[in-house]
Amino acid sequence: MDPYSRTVAILRVILPLSALAILATLFLLSRSEDQVATIPFTDADVSARTKGQQVTKPFFSGTTTKGDEISVTAESARPGNDTTPGDADNLNARLKTADGQLITLQSDSGSLGPAGDTARFTGNVRIETSTGLVVLTDVLNAALDGIAGSTPGAVTGSGPMGELSAGNMEFSAKTGDGDLHMLFKNGVKLIYDPKQLER
Repeated sequence: MDPYSRTVAILRVILPLSALAILATLFLLSRSEDQVATIPFTDADVSARTKGQQVTKPFFSGTTTKGDEISVTAESARPGNDTTPGDADNLNARLKTADGQLITLQSDSGSLGPAGDTARFTGNVRIETSTGLVVLTDVLNAALDGIAGSTPGAVTGSGPMGELSAGNMEFSAKTGDGDLHMLFKNGVKLIYDPKQLER
């Protein structure tokens, strides 16, 4: 046998054996990892979630008979019973009238009314309109079957016309023209700033 044929015969045996040895070391010497998947929650989260019923990331949306769009989301929600309403954390709502005006509502928590047609936003309530008005309050009662709401307590706000404060506020789109109206009552104070209108 000539040297070339002998080298080819030897390599035909050595190369597959070396490939097999490399594969064996890859699987046999690889690190062993924990094959049990861990739950990405702390023990406190798990115990809080198992104490009662709750829904994570609930979403509600609908359209009124006038064509207004209403959508409500939350981080989590818990059902109510005959004596207490259902409640939610980090409650957000988006109210859009049929002619395109928009109000967004945000709060730390909230609850649904007994009939399910109202929502109560509580804690750091922020009301923002598409016209640039931002109103802050502690509590807001809003309808879920139409675009309407009211605050039982004081409000502060800012917008294109300047800074304002009032004893309470109401908003609705129930008038014949379909426009969104905000009514501030009980000791309204407005600091008018014409420079803000120019911006």
